[in-house]
Amino acid sequence: MHKKKILITGATSGLGLHMTKLCLAKGYEVYATGRNEVSLTTLEKLGAHPIQADLREMEQIDALLQQLPKLDVAIINAGVGIFENAFHLTDEQIDTMIDVNVKAPIFLAKRLFANMQKEGHFIFISSQAGKVATKKASVYASTKHALTGFIDGFRHEAAPLKVTGIFPGPIDTPFLQKADAAGAYRQAIAHFLLTPEKVANAVIKTIEHPVRSVNLPWVMGLSSKLYAIAPTLVEKLGSNFFNKK
Repeated sequence: MHKKKILITGATSGLGLHMTKLCLAKGYEVYATGRNEVSLTTLEKLGAHPIQADLREMEQIDALLQQLPKLDVAIINAGVGIFENAFHLTDEQIDTMIDVNVKAPIFLAKRLFANMQKEGHFIFISSQAGKVATKKASVYASTKHALTGFIDGFRHEAAPLKVTGIFPGPIDTPFLQKADAAGAYRQAIAHFLLTPEKVANAVIKTIEHPVRSVNLPWVMGLSSKLYAIAPTLVEKLGSNFFNKK
């Protein structure tokens, strides 16, 4: 029986770590990337093949490709967010979000295309912010809108390879804590937070049962449809997320 070979980027914490553990438990062969050397050592002890890589650096993306076998699944998960008004962000913070959330997935997918098995599968972790933007998320949302556009176009270009977009709402992980240092956003949407376990399980399910896209929670998939019909209403509701100090 063929043992699936899977790449997971951003595997050292949060959602990426949970997906890595689940894939290993399934018996998949996992190639896990991240920047934290200590966390990568922990993943190696769990049975993963750790590869230290900063995906903002083209040389490191190319070096990563040299260490990979033919892949069955590439889970493009690494991402970064800073929840703040565009005019309060530094140029460096904006550059970082664009580099990690947009350029790295595109450059990586471009290079991985020739390295996939015939039945290969790309899974991109995007965000509901890639469908509906809110206050203090204009730049972050713009990167996820860009990624969503790439996913939809790449699906046609990469055929017959499979391409899945995962669109979760806010996940209770260190990512959210770093993105929202003041905690106002987390407080406002506490009742809607997803657990990383729930999202990881949904992603792993798509490996065996590929689909076009997954919205988490499913009801948030309705928000983008509602936005197309009543954008003013959705924007008014969304703006309330950041009103708490």
